[in-house]
Order: sequence, then C-alpha cells, then structure tokens
Amino acid sequence: RVQLVESGGGSVQAGGSLRLSCAPSGYTFSESCVGWFRQAPGKEREWVATIFFGGGTTFYTDAVKGRFTISRDLAKNTVYLQMNSLKPEDTAMYYCAADSRVHGAWGANICPHEFKYWAEGTQVTVSS
Repeated sequence: RVQLVESGGGSVQAGGSLRLSCAPSGYTFSESCVGWFRQAPGKEREWVATIFFGGGTTFYTDAVKGRFTISRDLAKNTVYLQMNSLKPEDTAMYYCAADSRVHGAWGANICPHEFKYWAEGTQVTVSS
C-alpha cells in the first residue's frame, strides 16, 4: 500500500518559520508530482504548492509566493515545504499528496490537478 508520511508541523508565532516533510512508504516519487494542500476548520481544502519530483519544477498559489518554498531531496526521496514569514491565516491542517506526472506535458501543465495518494495531515498553528 502506498502511504505518505508527514512531519514538521507545530505551533509558531507570526513571522516564524516551519519546515514540513513528506516521505512515501512503499513508493518512490521518481517522476511523480508532489503537492501540498491545507485546510482550516470549516474551510475548503486549498492547494498550496506542487513540485515535479523528476525535474524540480515548482508551482505556488499566490498566497504563499515569496514566503513558502517547496523542494525535494532525491537521495532521501523526500519533499519539503519551507514556510517562512508565517501568518495567522496560514493556520491549517497541511497535507501532502502525490501522483504521476502528466506524460507529454511540460511547464505549467506537467503536474495534475488531482492527486491519487494523500497523507493524513500535520497541524500548523500560527499565533499573532
């Protein structure tokens, strides 16, 4: 069974930083796309960022551009979400997800909008 394991959640004050990790169990990211999503209580799930693990192409929602960085470590088969300058509105349960790349696509079209595998989530709380 494919399983994604997250770590790095916690509580920080506004302006602080936190780094989330996402590593698969029984799965190799390889040519996959890995995304980060978040959901606050009573709110819909929101896409945050995606990385094409194979080539490193990244995408971000406007709300986190310049503050968050999604990256990969090929040797560790792990994806990270470095979150800097955190704001209270970043408070949410964060989920990583993975799926195959869109074969034959490139640039902004290389990753899917739907993801097959999902982690259980890790809580991020930012206080003012």
